Amino acid sequence: MKIDSYQPGEFYDELFLPDGNPRSIAATLIEKIGSLSLTELHQQQQLAQSTLLRMGVTFNVYSNDLGTEKIIPFDIIPRTVAEGEWQWLERGLKQRIHALNIFLDDIYGRQQIVVDGIIPQAAIYSASGFLKPCMGLKPPQGIWCHITGTDLVRDRDGSWYVLEDNLRCPSGVSYVLENRQVMKSTFGRLFEKMQILPVEDYPSRLLETLLHVAPESVIDPTVVVLTPGIYNSAYFEHSFLARQMGVQLVEARDLTIENGRLQMRTTKGLQQVDVVYRRIDDEFIDPLAFRADSLLGVPGLMDVYRAGKVAIANAPGTGVADDKVIYAYVPAIVKYYLDEDLIIPNVPTYECWEKTQRQYVLENLDKLVVKAASESGGYGMLIGTHSTPEDRSEFAAKITANPRNYIAQPTLCLSRVPTLFPDGIDGRHVDLRPYILNGKEIYINPGGLTRVALKKDSLVVNSSQGGGTKDTWVVRGEHQ
Repeated sequence: MKIDSYQPGEFYDELFLPDGNPRSIAATLIEKIGSLSLTELHQQQQLAQSTLLRMGVTFNVYSNDLGTEKIIPFDIIPRTVAEGEWQWLERGLKQRIHALNIFLDDIYGRQQIVVDGIIPQAAIYSASGFLKPCMGLKPPQGIWCHITGTDLVRDRDGSWYVLEDNLRCPSGVSYVLENRQVMKSTFGRLFEKMQILPVEDYPSRLLETLLHVAPESVIDPTVVVLTPGIYNSAYFEHSFLARQMGVQLVEARDLTIENGRLQMRTTKGLQQVDVVYRRIDDEFIDPLAFRADSLLGVPGLMDVYRAGKVAIANAPGTGVADDKVIYAYVPAIVKYYLDEDLIIPNVPTYECWEKTQRQYVLENLDKLVVKAASESGGYGMLIGTHSTPEDRSEFAAKITANPRNYIAQPTLCLSRVPTLFPDGIDGRHVDLRPYILNGKEIYINPGGLTRVALKKDSLVVNSSQGGGTKDTWVVRGEHQ
């Protein structure tokens, strides 16, 4: 099936109206795709995948028995977003990050939001990402979450929702940059004709964000990217971003504490490190402060951090804001700290640790999506509409045994985008992860990573479970 016979069906389609006509922002794109035969489209698709392979754009799947590295599937048909709509999303994302940053500063300080009865202390203290050793921390410039990836989805009527917050070590931005490079080589003239907003300055913006929080006494700060190593699922991205920023990629073995400062071992001796962009989970950063069995962190790093002699992005302890139970309180968090209503709404959420809501969830498992509060990547999840009685029975037992660890949400009819397959073009469900930098100001890279569920009817877009990616085009001058 070619693009001109594509049917959007019952879902909101990002490129087509319900009557089958292209949306105004996608008309030029659809015309170009329609001018190519399926053979030509497949040739372009193969060229794009080959280019990404040569670039080394890979990710690791720990449970994959076929090999360590995989090439993330990439689809050549992009997703479009109107600039007017994007500006609204930007306002909503900036509001959310601003409020969550204040929230993190509060709960590791006076906990006024708890004192005032907005959030139960038990909800915070029981979150796996809440780290008591971080109490009293004062991150440089008051910034806790420097880099955030916020997952957005559309429902059947086109309404946007925030599905998830990712404030620890959000990954995927390297695919945004590499996908764009590939698409420019494939559809170069379209970029000029459609006036697509650029994404290429993300690495320089990221470096500016990191330099902004360097100790003020340092004239020429040294920044490093701290990686767990080559076996980490996002190692390609760690090396890519370090290379793009022109900074060193280091592992814990490359670092040491000397004279109260973090130092990097080099061929010329020790060099002081002033800012660490860490791609290691909080509890592995420093075995003296958190997990004693960690071989990925630097012993004594937290002492140097507390003394203000090094900056860490994101700040340790931000993981509590990733917790899906805390997610349910974000509307209240925004109202409490900013006295504003949430611009981009949450998905309605049932908290299983609350008796009445838990009972509703247990009675409606066939209609709901159940998620483990501290899991990510599509793991620990039940999609009720696609589940078996055995699946539901298993999750009912898990919820009953540990209600704090589960939330439930209605099943959203995620929007779709035309996607290329060997036998033609068909619609597949997508989400969107914009990347937000919080430094001197809050900056949001135009577009973000569109993740696509390549399996027919699947709602799971994660690359670790068979999902792929698309380029996201924010079209200048266009409105919804």
